[in-house]
Amino acid sequence: MASPRKVMITCAITGAVHTPSMSPHLPVTAEQISDAALGAAAAGAAIVHLHARDPVDGRPVQTPDAYEPFLRKINEASGVVLNLTTGGAPTMPLTERVRPAAHFKPEIASLNMGSMNFGLFPMLERFTNFTHDWERKYLQASEDLIFRNTYRDIEYVLRECGESGTRFEFECYDTSHLYNLAHFADRRAIKPPFFVQTVFGILGGIGQHPDDVMHMKRTADRLFGNNMIWSVLGAGRGQMPIASLAIAMGGHVRVGLEDSLWIAPGKLASSNAEQVMKVRRIIEELGMDVATPDDARELLQLKGNLKLHNQQAA
Repeated sequence: MASPRKVMITCAITGAVHTPSMSPHLPVTAEQISDAALGAAAAGAAIVHLHARDPVDGRPVQTPDAYEPFLRKINEASGVVLNLTTGGAPTMPLTERVRPAAHFKPEIASLNMGSMNFGLFPMLERFTNFTHDWERKYLQASEDLIFRNTYRDIEYVLRECGESGTRFEFECYDTSHLYNLAHFADRRAIKPPFFVQTVFGILGGIGQHPDDVMHMKRTADRLFGNNMIWSVLGAGRGQMPIASLAIAMGGHVRVGLEDSLWIAPGKLASSNAEQVMKVRRIIEELGMDVATPDDARELLQLKGNLKLHNQQAA
């Protein structure tokens, strides 16, 4: 009898999309981020995708000093794969965004595969009361914001992070981003397997209709074939429906409070682990297994766990 297929769960712990006033469960401090990541790992996440925040007001920050406490705690307590953002926040310059991943040299770093509009301002229709002055301004500013990820920017991240053996979660928000990834593959600037994270539901990127998911999958299959490990990220209300569709189509999934604050319509998720457990039940009910961190390392050909003992944050 054939063994069940193994599905990787990535959990994106806090991100830079949502603001602290939107949910009391959004991790902000280093302790909250590390506890949330360890909870997600215990629930079945093979990979945790990590951002940092200012512990006082919760705004996104991209300094190695902000990352070091929670990276150390997660690394000491779990074998989960650590994935550090190079996206940071859309308002940040690239040199700031890339600093933590360049410094810590993780197994995986995220890499956005194209410039785009990145509209967060519609959330102001749902959320009206904010604790911190920066939150409303941050969301409003996205109405006139281009999230810059030029070809030169992408080359910079590949050079700064790739030379240490870090591999990439290639975040593709639209069909053109898949073609950008194929461009770098054709130039042999990256090597397979390509961890392709197709993102659905950010205003400025592709939508969340099942046809959108199938179109991105067909295009990625045609461009990358067996050189691709395909995963999906559904923003907001699309998180679990898109995850379910992708699991049935042979893909892997990403959940977490970075991508959605909700566990059901009108009900906030109490933790990242709650979302991991929900998608885990879907995987197992469909007769598949949840991949372990070591399974993920083998599938993605990763270099091994993060080494922090000789590193000092800067």
